[in-house]
Amino acid sequence: MRPESSQHRDFEAFVEEHEARLRIALSAVFGQDRGRDAAAEALAYGWEHWERVSTMDNPAGYLYRVGRSSQRRRREPHFIPVEEDATPIVEPELPAALAALSEEQRIAVVMVHGYGWARREVAALTGVAVSTLDTHLARGLGKLRSVLGVQSRA
Repeated sequence: MRPESSQHRDFEAFVEEHEARLRIALSAVFGQDRGRDAAAEALAYGWEHWERVSTMDNPAGYLYRVGRSSQRRRREPHFIPVEEDATPIVEPELPAALAALSEEQRIAVVMVHGYGWARREVAALTGVAVSTLDTHLARGLGKLRSVLGVQSRA
């Protein structure tokens, strides 16, 4: 067993490296507020069980799943709506269209196109193959285009 101060430093380094991405990924699943809550729950769990979690092959992926599990009671994602009288920086119907996607499609679209993550990074974090992620991405983009009335560039 490592001295507690070493464990503390290791966990702090982990949080410094992974907290933002974990929060962003969980926000893609649950919306901004619940995503922050899920990330906080996951990191709290990580701290309590750091001795075991730190030895895992993919501790960030494991804590991502812990964060998802922490929110099982509440199913509907909540994305902040665009104010009607504000000049939108996004398509006003986008929050509702994203909420209508399946969870897997929403994660793929938001993480890859919204936050610019590499497909392999999203696949590793969510525990799916890149080809599976690509399928969710293609289907999610197709549904968004259909709902928003956007033509695909050919």
